Amino acid sequence: MSYSGVGSSPGNVAVSHGGKMKLIDRRLKLTELLLRCSATALALLALILIVTNTQVKQIFTIEKRAKYTDMKALVFLVVANRIAAAYSLLQSVRCVVGSMKGSVLFNKPLAWAIFLSDQAVAYMSVAAIAASAESGLIGIRGEDELQWMKVCNMFGKFCNRAAGGTASALLASVAMVFVSCLSAFSLFRLYGGASQRQPNGAVTK
Repeated sequence: MSYSGVGSSPGNVAVSHGGKMKLIDRRLKLTELLLRCSATALALLALILIVTNTQVKQIFTIEKRAKYTDMKALVFLVVANRIAAAYSLLQSVRCVVGSMKGSVLFNKPLAWAIFLSDQAVAYMSVAAIAASAESGLIGIRGEDELQWMKVCNMFGKFCNRAAGGTASALLASVAMVFVSCLSAFSLFRLYGGASQRQPNGAVTK
């Protein structure tokens, strides 16, 4: 049995859904929306914890103030989480609008753009967390060979809050990694469906 494709452009794939496929699509969209909203909230929480983190310590007659800008790794983490939070929020809005419209066409270039953007944001977040964790360990243990002394024994409150912000950023990055897996599935599923199409646009079953 064959059905002719109507109004299809080269960049679009018409997706024919049965009842089971509609249910799967609905669950995938809901899962993606929840993950993106979670990533947004966790990235914002990490931003708040790190940017507002400060501690003043009196050393003899000198007052020392610890803040996140003193550590380049935390600055990188803040920048990465700002990008991740803004990107996840925009994608969450896209998911809501797409669910409300209930569109049956999916644009391949758009799918590629979402997939590559998800990958880039996820990798950037993981790299920022790795740098922040390494700096945190140096702050706790010090580095004798480089003559870097421990600072967390003097600025314990600052280090604890920075650790909390890094943990929140880690959870956000985990959510983004799962999102990137979903976007990869959504992208390559289009090519699976396209392989069943005839050159004249007909779909064979």
